[in-house]
Amino acid sequence: MFKGLRSLTLWVVVATVLLAVGRGDAEGILELEGILEPSEVVELSSQVPGIIDEITVDRGDRVKKGDVLARLKAGVEQASVNLARAKVDFVRRKLVRNEELFRKKLISLHEKDELETEIKLAELAEKEAMERLRLRTIRSPVDGIVVNRTGAPGEYIGEGSIMTLARIHPIYVEVIAPVEYLGLIRKGMTAEVTSESPAGGTYQVKVSVVDHVVDAGSGTFGVRLELANPNYTIPAGLKCRVRFGTGL
Repeated sequence: MFKGLRSLTLWVVVATVLLAVGRGDAEGILELEGILEPSEVVELSSQVPGIIDEITVDRGDRVKKGDVLARLKAGVEQASVNLARAKVDFVRRKLVRNEELFRKKLISLHEKDELETEIKLAELAEKEAMERLRLRTIRSPVDGIVVNRTGAPGEYIGEGSIMTLARIHPIYVEVIAPVEYLGLIRKGMTAEVTSESPAGGTYQVKVSVVDHVVDAGSGTFGVRLELANPNYTIPAGLKCRVRFGTGL
């Protein structure tokens, strides 16, 4: 009898909320509008200023983390790498030649130490030159889609963006819920997400984030669900309906 009374009380509370601020049905389903958004948006720029030599992607292209997206002109940096490598090779040959002299005690331990230090410094200079060259190549930091491309070969890039990337796997379902739903929607509960056309479909998705800070002006709080989208079949930007309920 006590269990039945608790269920009846919960149903009355949910029904009251639904009648007051939202849509629902006799089973205690909370239904709200949501929007499908990228899980991450990256405004991509260069770590160093320079002239764009080439851009390897265009708007709408799918990219993977680590893919080369653009290169800056790097003639000076490449020459520095070549020079550093030549110096390393020279110092290594010099060290080999002086090993025999050291065994014959024709050079001192101090002189041998100087040679070993010289090759270490040359190797560090080579690594620095290679790092400067590496910075002239712009790679994707995420798996995603090229949303916008602002740069072009021959243009100068400084602190501005060269392109915008959007990660849509997973895709976020963002919902703004009335404050009366606070406590009814919980992290980890399952919801039914139905997206609008042209990619209409219904998916079972878990709640990943429930904001605990209410916006006083609107009397609402945010809810996020993560929808797997490995094949990129669901585009971001669509509206959807989200139905929350323990029976889903």
